[in-house]
Amino acid sequence: MNYIYLTLLIIILLFAGGALGYLVRHFWLEKKNRKVESDARNLIAEAKKEAETIKKEAILQAKDSLLQMKMEFEKESKEGRKEFQNLEKRILQKEENLDRKVDALDKREATITKREKQISQQEKDMVGREKELESIIKDERRRLEEVSGMSALEAKDMLVRSVENEARHDAAVLVKKIETEARELGDRKAKDIISLAIQRYSGDYVAEKTVSVVNLPNEEMKGRIIGREGRNIRAIEASTGVDLIIDDTPEAVILSGFNPVRREIARISLERLISDGRIHPARIEEIVEKVSAEIETSIREAGEQAAFDVGVHGIHPELIKLIGKLKFRTSDAQNVLQHSREVSFLCGIMAAELGLNEKHARRVGLLHDIGKAVDHEMEGPHAAIGSDLARRYGETPAIVHAIAAHHEDVPAEDVFAVLVQAADALSGARPGARKELLETYVRRLEDLERIASSFSGISKAYAIQAGRELRIVVEGHIVADSDVVLLSRDIAKKIESELTYPGQIKVTVIRETRAVEYAK
Repeated sequence: MNYIYLTLLIIILLFAGGALGYLVRHFWLEKKNRKVESDARNLIAEAKKEAETIKKEAILQAKDSLLQMKMEFEKESKEGRKEFQNLEKRILQKEENLDRKVDALDKREATITKREKQISQQEKDMVGREKELESIIKDERRRLEEVSGMSALEAKDMLVRSVENEARHDAAVLVKKIETEARELGDRKAKDIISLAIQRYSGDYVAEKTVSVVNLPNEEMKGRIIGREGRNIRAIEASTGVDLIIDDTPEAVILSGFNPVRREIARISLERLISDGRIHPARIEEIVEKVSAEIETSIREAGEQAAFDVGVHGIHPELIKLIGKLKFRTSDAQNVLQHSREVSFLCGIMAAELGLNEKHARRVGLLHDIGKAVDHEMEGPHAAIGSDLARRYGETPAIVHAIAAHHEDVPAEDVFAVLVQAADALSGARPGARKELLETYVRRLEDLERIASSFSGISKAYAIQAGRELRIVVEGHIVADSDVVLLSRDIAKKIESELTYPGQIKVTVIRETRAVEYAK
């Protein structure tokens, strides 16, 4: 029972404490709210004061800015008015100047109009005078034609021919004078050097040629070369790269190929097979391989021997091989390796006479036709091909230029290029150096005489020295001494433009006056 009362008492106390706490908390909150409201009112009042203060300050600043802007505007307005006044003064001055210029132009225009009238009147007078002069000229021309018995066109042509003949005469005299002076300085020395070089060099006049026909011991050998179903001839062509032509030619087989080295390999291989008698594909390949190795050795030895003979050392091994290949190359039936050796010797002799580097000249002469060793494999002139090869294998720029210029594909820039040109012409033009068909030779001589006879005033024309010289006799009463120089030059130019020929052709024009009288 006491426990129940105690519990009730505790509950009552708890409710009383909660009520008391609620009352205390409510009192405290009301007090706090009143304080917050008081603080808020104070803050609002202060804010209003500050806003009024800021408003007043802003108004004052705005008034100051407005006053400053007003002052600046007035200042700028004053300056603008001054500038406007200055511009107005300038415009007024320009208007006055323009007025003065307009007045001057009006005066000038009036003067020009007056002058135009005077000029038009003068033109009318000139037209009348021209008509009078034309009629006078026509009358005078008619009288002159009646007196001279020639028309105006004929007289004009006669005058033009006269002036042209005088000009040609003066030009011929000047050319002759210049050539005479030049020849006095250089002709004698050049002749001495060339003649000495030709006399001191005694080359072999026999021209080698590459053999393209293989002789057979009998006709039965053709069948053995062809083989069963053509296997032997196919093996030979496949191994050598040369075509075998077996036709009705008795006891002979023709080898056809653009590469002279391959053709030589094929010739030697076929001759060995014929002498051995064992002709079958395996034996063919064996023989061709051995002959190819021998030919390679022969090519290298020929190049080394040529370099040794002319006294040139330090040439790249690839260039030595190319020099050796020239042994199997011909030009107009002249062996190119022998030709290169001749050119090398001639260059050395002429360089020694001129006091130049003899070894350098010989080196250029030996290498000048190096492009002919591969010109059947590459496109372009052999001079350009040779210069590229020399540059590639370390030759000096002077040697490269001399090789490129020896046929005048590029202008000669030094004396060695000119020496190579002269030596090349000497080696190719000497008697017996090159061969050509009789029909071609005779046709070339006839063409030379025909070209010479096509010019007016030619009495006789002879092609002599195997076509190396054209000797022309002119009629003395038609061609003057001063015209002989131009005539020979014109004939030489026409020969150069119409004919193809090795070396050079000398054109000699002879003029003589003969007086014949009989004693009775």
